Amino acid sequence: MSEENTTYYDYLYFYELSNNNSENDTGFTPTYMGDVKDFNKVFLTTLYSLVFILGFIGNGLVVCVLVKHRNQCNLTDICLFNLALSDLLFVFTLPFFSHYARVGQWTFGDFMCRLISGSHHIGFFSSIFFMVVMTLDRYMIIVHAHRVARYRTKRASIILTVLVWMLSLFVSLPDFIFRKAKEQESQGVECDYPEESKVWERYDLFTTNVLGLVIPVLVMVGCYSRIIPTLMSMRTAKRHRIVKLIICIVVVFFLLWAPYNISLFLEFLLDKEIIPDDQTWYKNVKLSIKVTEALAYTHCCLNPIIYALVGEKFMRRALQLLKKLMPGYSRDLTDSSFRRSSVMSRGSEITSSFKL
Repeated sequence: MSEENTTYYDYLYFYELSNNNSENDTGFTPTYMGDVKDFNKVFLTTLYSLVFILGFIGNGLVVCVLVKHRNQCNLTDICLFNLALSDLLFVFTLPFFSHYARVGQWTFGDFMCRLISGSHHIGFFSSIFFMVVMTLDRYMIIVHAHRVARYRTKRASIILTVLVWMLSLFVSLPDFIFRKAKEQESQGVECDYPEESKVWERYDLFTTNVLGLVIPVLVMVGCYSRIIPTLMSMRTAKRHRIVKLIICIVVVFFLLWAPYNISLFLEFLLDKEIIPDDQTWYKNVKLSIKVTEALAYTHCCLNPIIYALVGEKFMRRALQLLKKLMPGYSRDLTDSSFRRSSVMSRGSEITSSFKL
């Protein structure tokens, strides 16, 4: 990701703009730096901590349930398991960035700078890639069910999983290779690309926008626009519930990630002086990046709810696991609470793929 993706603070730029514009009496003084730091200390620290706690609990529950029932898993379960692992890897990096926002500088050294930044990237991209794979899998099951049934084996699932993790690692390599913990005048220690490697910031912008938003949204809209008419033509009793889930998946993903990517693109236009690079624009764009970034990160907390906890089969397994972990938990777990069968066998396969 770009510099802003991992909450790095370009406070020196405020001083430079202030000095350059002093003759024009713009009023853009270094005191604004303190306002931004105070905002980051409160807002980012609090939200990152909440995302870490909720994301760890939700995705940890998904991993535990799927590991316990690993002998009954299919391609959907394997993708869901790896999606939860991706989100766990992502949230494990947030305490470091929360501390970074709190103290205003990187205090964990050069090795951790590379490791945490790279891991953050891998978790981000692998999570999105597995969502894309799950979308394509659902499309093939529903629209081309008879053609792909024999290819949805565990071996194929494992190969696909390895390819997704390798692709995520490849896209994230610049962070492992080029990021450094470096001392900056008036800013303390930063975890950032050195000046000679600044070209990778544009690479981060490209991958974040194209691989992180544009391609996933196009795949979701394209696949689900074919899935919904097919579902509505079927006699499965759950088609309306599945359609609602589809709409929820696309809308939540777009609403959480689009504002952040738009903010990054606006910053790029500012840097290239395509739009006026004045005090108001710069201030608003910087704050927008911080706010939309933190809100976008909450998506990893919602993934377990959207992809797993809304499913009857998964919920039954999760409640059974919680009952064993908490002896006092006495909720009725009879199958009748969850038993809903599809009218058609193909509808049953669709239901399984959507975890309903």
